[in-house]
Amino acid sequence: MSGLNKGVGRVEVTLKWDPARIGAPVHDLDLVAGVFTTDDPHGAPVHLVHFGSRSPDGTITLHRDSRTGQGFGYDEAMTLELDRLAPSYARVVVGVTIQQAGGRLAFGDIANTGIRVREGYTDLLVHDFTDVSDALSATVVEFTRDGVDGWAYRPLLHGFDADPQTFATLLGSARP
Repeated sequence: MSGLNKGVGRVEVTLKWDPARIGAPVHDLDLVAGVFTTDDPHGAPVHLVHFGSRSPDGTITLHRDSRTGQGFGYDEAMTLELDRLAPSYARVVVGVTIQQAGGRLAFGDIANTGIRVREGYTDLLVHDFTDVSDALSATVVEFTRDGVDGWAYRPLLHGFDADPQTFATLLGSARP
């Protein structure tokens, strides 16, 4: 009876990292979400949500942004209300990119990185970026519309040697 499965509905993605040493350029990591249509689920995102933006329909919101990693626990937070997305959207990919203003900086250069994907009190995914330590950006998780069962999720850890601008164009290309 798979029709009783509601799938994933409202998800929170949180990101943490330790600040740079005193005197070093700040470490600015950013959560990014790309929304893709049923017509082109691996092409260009129709919506790109990142610092200073949200999806036009309000279903994906970055409600906490850090430029330094200073704080307690998770420093950035994004909410995805997948159950409210229009039927024309088939895929949402969430990733993390590192601002490169202070020079080339990869995940392995930043202490205590971590991401958590959570629905309610249930952790769906927790990761520390060690698998992509040489990458400047990485996809983390994808959500796909699963017919009548709603939305399914799966880890999609894939590193890119790409700055934030380039990563935005590559976000949807990560595949199994």
